[in-house]
Amino acid sequence: MKKNIILTAIVSTLLIIACNNGEKKTEHDMGKMDSDTVQHATNSNEAEIKSVTVSFTNVDPKAAITIKEIVDQYLSLKNALANDNSNDAAKSGKSMVSAISKLDKSLLSAEQKKVFDENQDDLKEHAEHISENASNIKHQREHFVGMSEDIYALVKAFGAGRPLYHDHCPMAQENKGAMWISELKDIKNPYFGAEMPGCGTVEEVIK
Repeated sequence: MKKNIILTAIVSTLLIIACNNGEKKTEHDMGKMDSDTVQHATNSNEAEIKSVTVSFTNVDPKAAITIKEIVDQYLSLKNALANDNSNDAAKSGKSMVSAISKLDKSLLSAEQKKVFDENQDDLKEHAEHISENASNIKHQREHFVGMSEDIYALVKAFGAGRPLYHDHCPMAQENKGAMWISELKDIKNPYFGAEMPGCGTVEEVIK
């Protein structure tokens, strides 16, 4: 029994160390302990986070509303994964598919349409996979990796009506690392949920 307790303590310690040491170099402070004693990177001052300005400032208001809806469904999906709720993630994936289909691309300029077209099919495919796998959160998280990259491209181009944070987890995808977009400055890891909720760093704020 004592051996099992010691082994559990060692494994937990290694996970904490791996989360901290595997993170990318950033310009901001590495920070505080969360309630689960997993150390994660936070930013004591938002001014220390790299700021990214969106590319398009002249997006048609109707198109902007639809893009915001797509991003909002993504954020809802992200929060569901952070809470280990595969059913809600599936619902948000289904709603995202609907939102993507609603965008009237005739409202976009040629340059804006090019950016949207480059990400549309891939984003829709990931959303469909997530919506169809309510009983398989591991599969949902695998598709969330690619979905996050597509959303990142859209947000950098079009914005979403509010500041958003580009976060990174060094341990996702079996230590390959993966990013996500969040409306929160505090880290809530969608790749590990309750297992390691605070593992990650804030890379950028997109305004």
